[in-house]
Amino acid sequence: MSPQRIKTYLWFDHEAEEAANLYTSIFKDSKILNVARYGNAGPGPKGTAMTVNFQLEGQEYIALNGGPMYKFTEAISLLVDCETQEEVDRLWNKLTADGGEESMCGWLKDRFGLSWQIIPTALFRLMSDPDAEKSRRVMEAMLQMKKIDVPTLERAHAGK
Repeated sequence: MSPQRIKTYLWFDHEAEEAANLYTSIFKDSKILNVARYGNAGPGPKGTAMTVNFQLEGQEYIALNGGPMYKFTEAISLLVDCETQEEVDRLWNKLTADGGEESMCGWLKDRFGLSWQIIPTALFRLMSDPDAEKSRRVMEAMLQMKKIDVPTLERAHAGK
């Protein structure tokens, strides 16, 4: 397999290593690939992580401790397709823990401010029903949710 040519580069103030450790602990088949540390030349404190290369389920990322001048916004998010409600619940709980923030329609921010979309595959299936009325009911139900709840979507789809 050839190396991944396009990688997501994430700018943190000083939490790159902590974030990479959290993310790799949450997702299976994930690992830290490399940590480059600041030396005597800085600009960060000697021995602290400058960049952390890590992999989440085969996808490579690079996290930088670049300082406080840039912050994450919702303009970029990481979308996770979830097969089950249990997976949605587990990821949602872990990513919102310790200062994360719930938002609407399956969106959240983790404690570092990075935006995630934790989306069950059932949402796309139910919303793309050729029956416009069923699709509308699913959309209306989803718009009322923070964390996506598949049983509620399925009841809306069925008209119950």
